[in-house]
Amino acid sequence: MHQTITLPNGVRLLTERIPGARTAALGIFVGAGSRHEKAEESGAAHFIEHMTFKGTRTRTAQQLAMEMDAIGGQVNAYTTKESTCFYARCLDRHLDRAADILCDMFFASRFAEEDVVTERGVILEEIDMYEDTPEDLCAERLATAVYRGSSLARPILGRRSTLEKMTGEWLRDFRENHYGSRAVVVALAGSFTRESVRALKQRFSALPDRPAPVCRPAGYTPAFTVRRKAIEQNHLTLSFPALDWNHPRRYQLQLLVNILGGGMSSRLFQEVREKRGLCYTTYAYNADHADVGMLGIYTALGRETEARALDTIRAVVCDLADHGPAAEELDRTREQCKANLLMGLESVQARMSHLGRSELLLGRVDSPDEILAGYDAVTREQVHELAQELFRFDRLSLSAVGRVAAAEEYREMLG
Repeated sequence: MHQTITLPNGVRLLTERIPGARTAALGIFVGAGSRHEKAEESGAAHFIEHMTFKGTRTRTAQQLAMEMDAIGGQVNAYTTKESTCFYARCLDRHLDRAADILCDMFFASRFAEEDVVTERGVILEEIDMYEDTPEDLCAERLATAVYRGSSLARPILGRRSTLEKMTGEWLRDFRENHYGSRAVVVALAGSFTRESVRALKQRFSALPDRPAPVCRPAGYTPAFTVRRKAIEQNHLTLSFPALDWNHPRRYQLQLLVNILGGGMSSRLFQEVREKRGLCYTTYAYNADHADVGMLGIYTALGRETEARALDTIRAVVCDLADHGPAAEELDRTREQCKANLLMGLESVQARMSHLGRSELLLGRVDSPDEILAGYDAVTREQVHELAQELFRFDRLSLSAVGRVAAAEEYREMLG
């Protein structure tokens, strides 16, 4: 059972002891991601994540790395469209030192101009890496197309044109304006002492009381987009508008996605790969946000099998919408989702992440038992009804990367 402490400045500190654990995981979650940026600020949240590792007022970047390695710990960070997270994991006896390092990075990063120049080059290389990863490029272009006109359409990494204008002082000001205390959640899971919790309370009480950043709502607009690229396979991602992450039918959606393309027994894997041999990889996924979501279907294949694969995918989707899942199929995928949840939460880091992300994004933390009950409450009729609502081909979108056809040809293939 976790405990929640809300500090006077609005920072929320969540802790959960895990019996038998000999490690601890600490995360600092901030409700400031790429969707909180203006167009001319694109990439700022991710740039700040990088700069946090470039040294503080008392430690160089090398010292940060060496001190964490000296205790056998791990420190890392990531940026999403909705948030930024900085986290560390270590043996319980080294928690106070790891927390000091992580908090030093969070509170006292230097943002030195020479480091900004160096790290900008690293990020530009990261952008090129994603450009050379067709699966990621396909998904990014899909989001750009269906969320056009909103901040969700912009890439997390930013663009060269916006990154080149960012200075250390500018990044520091952006951070000051977006890292309000009421946007911060601190999560600690594993083995820890009361003294460690008191130290975190004291440290984060120093944050000025400021509101969380806000962003404009986004909407889904169907779109087809193609990008020609000289690669061996064509990468295709189809999508339908779906549910936001706090929707009361979210458990129905997760089971629907799993039935469609969540594993080796899923309909897409069995029909497109196993029975027809049209591809090596195919799966379905749910990409949800605070106010909008999409259900995606991905595959990678040769140009010669593309039309047959798309025809098969369409048939699989239509059959699921027309007839719904079989009772045995729903039971199987329900157990799969429940097992994935419980096995995942055996990790100390996963427990910390569940605490932090849930509190930050949902404003609450559902217990494992509550989540299991959510899955158990889903009926075959509910999944069937949701499939009928979501799988409307007049709202279908597609992103294609590779030696691809024109967008209109894909519209014709999918009817």
